Amino acid sequence: MDRFTWSNGLLEMNETLVIQQRGVKLYDGEDKAKLDVGIALLSTHQLIWRDLKNNECCIAIPLSQIIYFEEQAAGIGKSAKIVIHLHSAPANKEPGPYQQSKFSYIKLSFKEHGQIEFYRRLTEELSQKRWESTPMSQPIPTATDSQTGRTRAVGIVGIERKIEERRKETDKNISEAFEDLSKLMVKAKEMVELSRSIANKIKDKQGDITEDETIRFKSYLLSMGIANPVTRETHGSGTHYHLQLAKQLGDMLLAPLEERGGMMVLTEVYCLVNRARGMELLSPEDLVNACKMFESLKLPLRLRIFDSGVMVVQLQSHSEEEMISSALDNVTDKGSLTAEEFAKMLGLSVLLSKERLLLAEKMGHLCRDDSVEGLRFYPNLFNSQA
Repeated sequence: MDRFTWSNGLLEMNETLVIQQRGVKLYDGEDKAKLDVGIALLSTHQLIWRDLKNNECCIAIPLSQIIYFEEQAAGIGKSAKIVIHLHSAPANKEPGPYQQSKFSYIKLSFKEHGQIEFYRRLTEELSQKRWESTPMSQPIPTATDSQTGRTRAVGIVGIERKIEERRKETDKNISEAFEDLSKLMVKAKEMVELSRSIANKIKDKQGDITEDETIRFKSYLLSMGIANPVTRETHGSGTHYHLQLAKQLGDMLLAPLEERGGMMVLTEVYCLVNRARGMELLSPEDLVNACKMFESLKLPLRLRIFDSGVMVVQLQSHSEEEMISSALDNVTDKGSLTAEEFAKMLGLSVLLSKERLLLAEKMGHLCRDDSVEGLRFYPNLFNSQA
C-alpha cells in the first residue's frame, strides 16, 4: 500500500478510462487496508481507487509499478480477489495513505463481483503498455481555489476532446465497414455472372462435356449459389413473381428431396434455398406462396400441411402408403418406437419421423402410449388380429 499516492481522480490529456467497478475493498498484503469500500478505476496509465462516501479520498498507482498479478477464487464468506505484486516504491514517490508497508503486494476484493472483466482488461493493458507510447501530461497543481477551477475546466475540455476523437473514429469504422460491404456486393455479382456463364455452357453442351461432368458442374453451381435467382427486380411482384420462383424451386429442390427420402420440412427448404441464393434472400411468405403453386404448374413437387400444422415439401411421386407401411414395419420389428428412435433408423429429422408415426396412427395401424417417459408407438393388435 505504500506504493499508492494521493490523487485528484481526474484523467490526464493522454489518458483513457478502461473500466470501473464498484464495491472494491483494498488489502495491504494480507491485512485489510484502513479504507472503506470504494470504486476501482483502471485507465491506460494507472490504477485508481476512490472512496464511495468521501470523493476527496482518492489514491492511485502507475501501471508501470505492477510486476504481475493473479486471481484468488472466492470462498465461503470470502469475495473473489485480484492479487497484484508490485515493484519497490521509488525514492521520489509522492505522499500517500501509507508511508511504509511490510508487504510487496496488494489485493482488490470485489464485493459486488465484476472481477473477471476487470482481470481481463488489466491483462490487456499490461500486455499493450499504452502508458509507454502515450505518456501522461504533467499533473496540474490543485493547491488554490483558482487552480482547482482551472483544473476542472481543463478536465472538461479533455473529456470533450476525447468524445470528439471517439466519434471520428466511430465514423471512420462505419465508413470502412460500408466500403467492405460494397466490395462484397460487387464480388457477389461477379460470382453470379460466373455461375450464369457456366450454367449456359452446361445447357448448350459446348465442347465435350459428359453427363457425369454436367452433374458435377451443377453441384459446384449449387455450392456457389443459384446461377440466376428469380427476384422482384427481374420478374416484378405478385403472381408472376411467385410463378417464376416456383419453377426455379422445382428445378433446384429435386435432387435434395431425392437424397432425403422425398420429403423436407419447409424450414429446411428455406435455409437451403437462401444459402443457394446468396445475397438475394427470400422471405418466408414468398417461399410459402411459391410452394403453393407447385401443383397448379404440374411440377413434380407439392406442398403438404400435416394435421399438426407442420408444412413440408415432398415429391409428387412420394407414396403415402409407403410411408405408413415403413412406419408399421419398423415399429413391428422393434416392438415399439419413439419418434427419436425412428428418426435415427431412417436418418430423418425428429419432426418428420413423428409426423409419419402420427399418420400411421391416424390410419389405425399404430397406437400410442403417452406417459411421463414420452410418446411411444406400438402396433395396433386389434387391427392386425381383426
